[in-house]
Amino acid sequence: MNSFAGSGVPRFVGQSVLRKEDPRLVSGNGTYLDDIKLPNMLHVSFVRSDVARARITRLDVSEARRAKGVHAVFTAADFAPVVKGTLAATMFMEMPIATLRPLADGDVRFAGEAIAMVVADNRYLAEDACELIEVDYEVLTPIVDFEQAAADTINLVHPERGSNVMSRGGVQHPELDAIFAAAPHVFTETIRQDRQSQVPMEPHGIIVRWKEYDRELHVWSSCQRVHEVRATLCRVLGIGEHAIHVTQRDVGGGFGQKGAMRTEEIATALGAYLMGRTLKWVEDRRENLVSGGHARLDRITVTMAFDDDANILGVRFDHLEDSGAYPASGNIGGMIAMMFAGPYRMQRIGWSSAAVFTNTCGRNAYRGPWNLETVAREQMMDLAARRMGMDPVELRRRNMIHVEDLPFKNAGGATYVGVDPESCFDQALAMLDYDDFRRQQAAALAEGRLLGVGVSLFIEPTALGVGTLIGTEAAHVKITLNGHVTVALGTGGHGQSIATTMAQIAADELGVDFADVTVIEGDTDISPIGGGTGGSRSGVIGGAAVHQSASQVREKVVAIAAHMLEAAPNDLEIAQSRISVRGTPSRGVSFAEVAKRAYVSTAKLPPQTEGGLEAITRYSTPSITWANACHICTVEITPTSEVKLLRYIISEDCGVMINPMVVEGQISGGVVQGIGAVIHEGFVYDEAGNPLTTTFLDYLIPTTTDIPVLEIGHMETPASGPGGYKGVGEGGAIGAVPAVRNAISDALAQAGSPGITGPVRPCDVHDLRRLQV
Repeated sequence: MNSFAGSGVPRFVGQSVLRKEDPRLVSGNGTYLDDIKLPNMLHVSFVRSDVARARITRLDVSEARRAKGVHAVFTAADFAPVVKGTLAATMFMEMPIATLRPLADGDVRFAGEAIAMVVADNRYLAEDACELIEVDYEVLTPIVDFEQAAADTINLVHPERGSNVMSRGGVQHPELDAIFAAAPHVFTETIRQDRQSQVPMEPHGIIVRWKEYDRELHVWSSCQRVHEVRATLCRVLGIGEHAIHVTQRDVGGGFGQKGAMRTEEIATALGAYLMGRTLKWVEDRRENLVSGGHARLDRITVTMAFDDDANILGVRFDHLEDSGAYPASGNIGGMIAMMFAGPYRMQRIGWSSAAVFTNTCGRNAYRGPWNLETVAREQMMDLAARRMGMDPVELRRRNMIHVEDLPFKNAGGATYVGVDPESCFDQALAMLDYDDFRRQQAAALAEGRLLGVGVSLFIEPTALGVGTLIGTEAAHVKITLNGHVTVALGTGGHGQSIATTMAQIAADELGVDFADVTVIEGDTDISPIGGGTGGSRSGVIGGAAVHQSASQVREKVVAIAAHMLEAAPNDLEIAQSRISVRGTPSRGVSFAEVAKRAYVSTAKLPPQTEGGLEAITRYSTPSITWANACHICTVEITPTSEVKLLRYIISEDCGVMINPMVVEGQISGGVVQGIGAVIHEGFVYDEAGNPLTTTFLDYLIPTTTDIPVLEIGHMETPASGPGGYKGVGEGGAIGAVPAVRNAISDALAQAGSPGITGPVRPCDVHDLRRLQV
């Protein structure tokens, strides 16, 4: 029972309450973008470049315009007079990314870039008309290899910029030279990540209706941030935000790919605006793989120095990332530097980083976009341990920070509070029984079998964006006339169960039943301006905002009820949507009765009390909220060199768990994506920039048969913010990659083979025992 004084035990937070979203989703009654059918709606298809870099010498759309069912064909020239402002996302407008364009204009810069847009009665007719458009090219030499891009000053992805380097950064500590020269142990290795696609279940999609005489734009979008969609279209079209209504229904995943508007979505809006019609575009799977956004293609060379006691003395890394032709965000080098120390004591970190353009699909955020810092650091810890003749677990333990060290400023300048990596480490090792596994490993080797174990530790920044839009969130909490509760948020759920977890928080704070709370998000006309989803922010920042607003509403409910019951507020308690006198439950009033007094009989309210039962507050995070975890993977490399995952263990500390079932679902999804990054996924281009992995026959993703049972342990170190919540959305994808790689390397070490420093695809396993670094 919750009391007004807050002494009661929460009834819903901490419980695996069944998700509010599930009845419609598991019954097949969800409403995704493609399920929306509007009267007189037309459909869009795009003609895309089939070369990576070329000048467009002829573009003939005349036959397509005469085709059956076609209403319009647009090129860059048609859209140019309408575009009033930048197409870039609001939070990236100041970054040195390439200037986006709705359609290719004069040249093409990656295979898959949209050149022309056809509008027809249905998608089939639109695609047929696309086949009638004739395009001639003067093919130019593409830049495909990101490691060669910076040095090429002749073949430029964006000639107007004069260089293929998008941005550079770094901090060099001169004293590191002396540290490396004097250290008894210095190790250098180059570690790589392959290009990946985020592969959301539902690709991109948008419906746009322009009502010319009402001067209103209504948008239905499969996105992560409805307010970002509205802000972008406001800039591009020069229409006031008040005239743009964006709604988001069910969204089948985003993982960062839907954080900003695609140029095709903007082109669809431009077409609707010019035609005064309703247009719909839904991306197919090939389009999503080829042009929907990529991530992770990185190279990082790391040097680490240790003293004779295996303490880390200093680190220097050089990082290079492929941004593609039209990236959605800037260089992640600074984030890597801030987080590279992880849970360890390091004296100095020097770094350099560059992001380069290539004639490939642009780089987007992907769940844990800074995960390279953990991948590189944790692989280096294993590599260093083996070369120093130590067990990797012992090396980690010697360098790990402890709870008594907090607050702890890491070598990258970030200050940790509210973390306990050592406890997660100990719990995960105990779940495995690490010593027993080492005995099993030795016995297996005697039988000619190769077993391996990989450990990965990390400290994760959640609720990022301090001082920016994604660092703040508002919650509008309202008790309606029937006593039910609505919570409106600027978040944008796409699978994180926000409608469930935020309802749990509101129910506990107000003292109402979970079933009586409805969470509304994804509607710019109802939801307060917010940062949507991304950066593991919703539970931390959104939850804090719900706490604040619900608390204010509760105070007012109690004040009105006290007046009605002629009792002191401190003598009242709240339970099951009823306020009663403590010790005398028969003397009480329901939320519905209080609401009736607040809205209908306002003359009977206490003096100086405004009518209504609602509050809107905005919470801005004062600092980063830190989460941490330990991942452990065990593998067997079979005689046929197949990598077989045996066990996968996670000890996660995401603070106070709002809903343990949701927490475990978020962790599990991220782990599967991380496993896929190592032994399945990899988007491939040939030397001419032609995409080769354009279907799921070629771009492999894990299936249920590839994933072992995930064993999840929990630690709860409360965060300092309201509720004590931390983010949990990205950790699985961060920790899994190095855990799996380290396990494979550990198995290879049993046979005297070197470890791996990059992914291991099915095509690599033919001779994995002799795989060279």
